Amino acid sequence: MSWLSGLYETYESNQALLYRKDGPLLPICHTTQQAHIEIVLNGKGEFVRAYVVPRDENTTVIPCTEQSASRSGIKPANHPLCDKLQYVAGDFSEFGGVVTKGFRKDPKEPYMTYLRGLMDWAESPYGHPKIDAILKYVEKGSVVRDLVNYGILHTDTQGRLLGKWTSEEEPPEIFSVIPSSQAQYDAFVRWSVEIPNMPESSVWQDETLFQSWTDFYTSLQSDRDICYVTGEEVAIALSHPAKIRNEGDKAKLISANDNSGYTFRGMFDEATQAVSVGFEVTQKAHNMLRWLVQHQGFRSGDLAVVAWASGGATIPNPVYDSPAFMGSPDEPEISYTAEEFALKLKNKILGVQQELGEFSDIFVIGLDSATPGRMSISFYRELWSSAFLRRIEDWHYTCSWQHSYRSGVWKGKRGIQKEYVGAPSLYDITEAAYGARVDSKLRTRTIERLLPCVIDGQPLPTDIVNAAVRRACNRSTFAETWEWKKALTIACALYKKANIKEGYTLALDKKRTSRDYLYGRLLAFADNLESWALMESGEQRPTNAARMMNRFAERPFSTWKTLELALTPYKVRLGPKKSYRLEKGISEVMDLFEPEDFTNDRPLSGEFLLGYHCQMMAFWNKTDEK
Repeated sequence: MSWLSGLYETYESNQALLYRKDGPLLPICHTTQQAHIEIVLNGKGEFVRAYVVPRDENTTVIPCTEQSASRSGIKPANHPLCDKLQYVAGDFSEFGGVVTKGFRKDPKEPYMTYLRGLMDWAESPYGHPKIDAILKYVEKGSVVRDLVNYGILHTDTQGRLLGKWTSEEEPPEIFSVIPSSQAQYDAFVRWSVEIPNMPESSVWQDETLFQSWTDFYTSLQSDRDICYVTGEEVAIALSHPAKIRNEGDKAKLISANDNSGYTFRGMFDEATQAVSVGFEVTQKAHNMLRWLVQHQGFRSGDLAVVAWASGGATIPNPVYDSPAFMGSPDEPEISYTAEEFALKLKNKILGVQQELGEFSDIFVIGLDSATPGRMSISFYRELWSSAFLRRIEDWHYTCSWQHSYRSGVWKGKRGIQKEYVGAPSLYDITEAAYGARVDSKLRTRTIERLLPCVIDGQPLPTDIVNAAVRRACNRSTFAETWEWKKALTIACALYKKANIKEGYTLALDKKRTSRDYLYGRLLAFADNLESWALMESGEQRPTNAARMMNRFAERPFSTWKTLELALTPYKVRLGPKKSYRLEKGISEVMDLFEPEDFTNDRPLSGEFLLGYHCQMMAFWNKTDEK
């Protein structure tokens, strides 16, 4: 239960996030819904006007119960205040509204249940003037009629609500905000109540109304037991919140449903014997997790990864790349040399360390789900801030390489567009290894396997490194040059990280005489010489080195003979003055080989990509300087 405890403590220490206008931390007993219609009343419960809520303004904080927060099935529980028309409108059926399947025998049931709940709230010691006004209006049973008369909802010639807009004329506004799979009668309603001396009319922004519902609903909690998180005897939760990763997320971290499977039966008589969590604890913990995922988490398919400090300070997400950590994901603070990057990285770590302190609690959690209703914690770590930041620094430094894909395509030029130094994101590593169209499950699994490499300092999985190297060698399979260069630089970063003891540098190492590194340099010379000649003559096509790269990686000695002979016409095209420097460079590299290494035709390791890219970077840097 340490993750629940950590989230609960984080919620308690971040009360300032409650009631914020932009992405607030939800108070307990509240959730969010996408509203389609806003009805404005006066303090006497009289209809004043109504609006269709624009899509960019429709997220609405509403009171909820344990059952309604994750409602599903054929008889979904109603929300206590804002809800769909079938709950709030007494005349819903009169206008042809279709209730949920479980209510077909008694179409008035959802409305009556909603009305009774609203009465109980209004008549309790925790009532509120706005609830009184809404109750008076709802009791009239004229919600749909008023919306039709005001031009919000639209009916056919028989006075029934239109299911879809079939006319060729421009559809009414309500049809632009309701999902295409739904009809008008599925519209969600929120309220505004204009009362003198109450400046806030919107019920979803009224803090006094939030507190009114929280006090009322918590007073109804009667089941008490020992909370496994706090160790105290408190009112316990019978159902736990959903909507953790997004608004439509139905998966739960804690659930017990023995009506449709052996969730706990066989070991326990009741679900609470398996685990009991305090109502307030689970509400605060899940609301905090939801906020963290939305504001500083990484999401890909069903996977969500978030890292946080218990005190609320912003910390780096282990999934992101170096520019996102050094600056912001939108405007990264880019470093252009290894030395500059190392200095900025160290300063960034020191700054975060000073903000956190030496022994702050840091939590990292990964959430995934195999089914729509069940969510699992696929990764969880709890560390001191000093240990966390030390491992983050080690990852970004040891897995760093020179990249440019973050700043756009390379546009076919020999130069590059705003190159930077840093570690790639785990998302980009997955694409480099398995392609941009990688299966979502494989992507999720790969990111989960890479997380311990960042957080725990574990070695990179060999199969992922090899997959990235193999894909970078298949240059001809990439439709765009920049896509291949992205895969190339990420493969170099991974190979460098996996072979950290070799001491590979980002700059060209002219003293390194290993066979694979030298062969990579030779390939770069051949590629550069031919591409220069093609550019001089205005031709645009792949070089022989580019087309034969995969074959070169498998049989370097025999392929090099073919490439070297193919360079002759391009040397002639450039002329002796222009080709002399490159020919001299080829000779210098070949002189560094041991004879038996040069003639050995065994496949090359990923080290040849490092030699190739470092040599090409040396060419490009000289071009920029010139």
